[in-house]
Amino acid sequence: MESFVKISGVVAPIDRVNIDTDQVIPAIYLKRIERTGYGQFLFSSWRFLSDGSPNPDFILNQPGYQGAGVLVAGRNFGCGSSREHAPWALQEYGFRCIIAPSFADIFYNNCFQNGLLPVTLPEEQVREIMDKALENPGMKLNVDLEAQRIWDDGEEISIAFELDPFRRHCLLNGLDDIGLTQQHEDKISAFEARRG
Repeated sequence: MESFVKISGVVAPIDRVNIDTDQVIPAIYLKRIERTGYGQFLFSSWRFLSDGSPNPDFILNQPGYQGAGVLVAGRNFGCGSSREHAPWALQEYGFRCIIAPSFADIFYNNCFQNGLLPVTLPEEQVREIMDKALENPGMKLNVDLEAQRIWDDGEEISIAFELDPFRRHCLLNGLDDIGLTQQHEDKISAFEARRG
């Protein structure tokens, strides 16, 4: 898994609450067995019109928000079914960090297992970031996991955030559950050798 230390990315504000995983990556696209190929379908029912052309009203299709790396959204992001495809699609599209007032539990855990940083902030701070990004398309945020800090280039926004130390350690070192297990490979091999 790719580690997360520090990024700088354009902010894409999606001013909606209760964005569920079927909106993030509709079920119709979940037929693949690989972890790749989902980014092109991210938010497809919002990004594209019924004829398949880009929806000019959706934020990711508007100038200034192309290539965004930080997604800011309303509360309860990632609710709905517990598909791991949602963080896969977000990450493949280019997002490395999602900022919201709250996340659905399973989606939140899936983010950490896939190298995506979910940052929980109070609603007023999320609103501040969202409003500034809407007023200034192309605005970038710096997200530093080591310092646990978010700021814009002019430092008009400067916010400290909290994160569970274990989750922070895992993201900084690129460790999912498999990576954590592999750190004990010598002990596992010794145990298996003893058991014959």
